[in-house]
Amino acid sequence: MTDLFDERIALFIDGANLHSASRALGFTIDFRSLLDRFRAEGRLVRAYYYTALFDEAEYSPLRPLVDWLDYNGYSPVTKRAKEFVDDYGHRKIKGNMDIEIAIDAMAMAKHLDRMVLFSGDGDFRRLVEAVQREGVRVSVVSTLRSHPPMAADELRRQADEFVELADLAPEISRQPRTFDDRAPTPARPHVDGTEQE
Repeated sequence: MTDLFDERIALFIDGANLHSASRALGFTIDFRSLLDRFRAEGRLVRAYYYTALFDEAEYSPLRPLVDWLDYNGYSPVTKRAKEFVDDYGHRKIKGNMDIEIAIDAMAMAKHLDRMVLFSGDGDFRRLVEAVQREGVRVSVVSTLRSHPPMAADELRRQADEFVELADLAPEISRQPRTFDDRAPTPARPHVDGTEQE
C-alpha cells in the first residue's frame, strides 16, 4: 500500500467550471494556495488547467492567468473558443474541454494513485469509472452549496470522495487586499541622494 505522503496525485481543473463554482460561492481562487494545498497531501505529479481562449487577435482576460499558471507549476491546456449564433440570434461561445480532460486523465492513470477532478459535470461519470478501473482513487471537487448545486449527483456517487469547494475556501481563496495590507510606499530620493516622504 502507498504511504499517504508518497501518493501520486494529479489535478484536472476544468477552468470554466471552477470559476463558475467559486463565483457562485462568492470567492476567488488563489492558485498558488490551491497548489500548496494538494502538495501537502502527497507527491503532486501534474496540475492541469483547462480553458478555451479567444483568437489571439482578440484580447482574452484569461491570457494573463494562463501565462501565470504556466510559470508557476501548472500545465495549462488551451484551445480556441468557437463563436456561433444560435437559432434565436444570440451570440454564443463554445469552449468545452471535456475531451481534453478525458484523454489526459486516461493517459496519466497508470502514473497516479489519486486523481482530483475540479468539475461537477455529470458527463465525467464514465471517465471517473474508467480511471477507477485502472486502480486510481478519484476525488471530485465541486459544490452543492450554490443555487442550483453545481455537482451532478451521478458524478458524486461515482467518485471515491466528494470535496465541497466551499469547505476548501478558507485555504484556497484569494484574500481581498485592504488599504492597510498594502506595502508602504518607498521614500523617493532627493536629487542629492537623501530620502523624502
